[in-house]
Amino acid sequence: MASNNGGPWGSGGGGNRPSGPGGGDKRGGSGRGGNGRRPGDQPQIPEIDEMLSKGNEYLKVLMGGKGGQNGGGPRGPRGEGPGLSKGTVALGVVIAVGLWAFSSFYTVKPEEQSVELFLGEFYKIGNPGLNFAPWPLVSYEKVLVTGQRTENIGVASGGADSGLMLTTDENIVDIDFQVVWNINDPAKYLFNLAEPRETVQAVSESSMREIIAASELAPILNRDRGLISDTAKSLIQSTLDGLDAGINIVRVNLDKADPPREVIDAFREVQAAEQERDRLERQADAYANTVLARARGSAAQILEEAEGYRAQTINRAQGEASRFSAVLEEYSQAPAVTRKRLYLETIEEVYGDLDKIIIDEGAAGGQGVVPYLPLNELRRSGGTTNGGSN
Repeated sequence: MASNNGGPWGSGGGGNRPSGPGGGDKRGGSGRGGNGRRPGDQPQIPEIDEMLSKGNEYLKVLMGGKGGQNGGGPRGPRGEGPGLSKGTVALGVVIAVGLWAFSSFYTVKPEEQSVELFLGEFYKIGNPGLNFAPWPLVSYEKVLVTGQRTENIGVASGGADSGLMLTTDENIVDIDFQVVWNINDPAKYLFNLAEPRETVQAVSESSMREIIAASELAPILNRDRGLISDTAKSLIQSTLDGLDAGINIVRVNLDKADPPREVIDAFREVQAAEQERDRLERQADAYANTVLARARGSAAQILEEAEGYRAQTINRAQGEASRFSAVLEEYSQAPAVTRKRLYLETIEEVYGDLDKIIIDEGAAGGQGVVPYLPLNELRRSGGTTNGGSN
């Protein structure tokens, strides 16, 4: 810096040193033919008053005056005005220092962050409030970090085809959505992305196409809008984090998910047909459930009846077997008696329901048997006759 060379504003400038033999012995540079240093000395920066004097001479020449006289000391006998005084030089220094301080101090608002660069390299993040960045070594750039930025992606913003996406069941859906984002790392935001907004738009569109390509059309149009928004937010954020972008995705708003305008009428007809199909399917299912329940009830009843018949048959067979065993045991003890009893029981079983009376005439020779008078038959025939006469 100029302040480090010893002295454009210092008191020991080369213009006050005695010059060498060949350069004359003049002070303040007035009227010096050389640079104010002796031969063999190291090169020195000209003093500021000498530079200002030369500037005044050049200015006079340009304004039509005569040059050739150095400013710094009292003018010569040609009548020029007085040169720059020390007070004027001090005022210039104060003004220069003020301008330097004005360029070095800056204020950061609460909603902002600053990124300071030291000789073009990242130095630090400035805090809200007054910050000091000595110019020109340190420069800065302020970034709005709390404000939210919105990217609209879809037909409304990007043209006729930007929102058309292909689903996994080979249908086309028209998607319009918004991506709201802000900056969480201003240094990464400034240095890692050349075009942040274009990058966010490209990543958002690519992520949404990936999600739509993995889903069918019906869920996209109906129940999965919230799920698609959340999935897109996560996927966009992970992709930007992989790019080290310093960007935070606040939310993704899925504004529209419809079929393309060219086929929307046909799509609605298809939707109506599908709803009618679903209604008929539900009716058929209800009828099938009713018939099936009735059939299952009948089957259960038949099974119960068969089970009862099986048990009844088994019990009857077991009873007959037991009875036969008992009769066999009795028959082995008294065969004649048992045989006669079986005969009589069989005759009783066969003729029990007949309205006849059988008399064994041969057993008693027909004697001693009271003739049978069928009173019941006479009573019925008498009643019939009386009734008919009546």
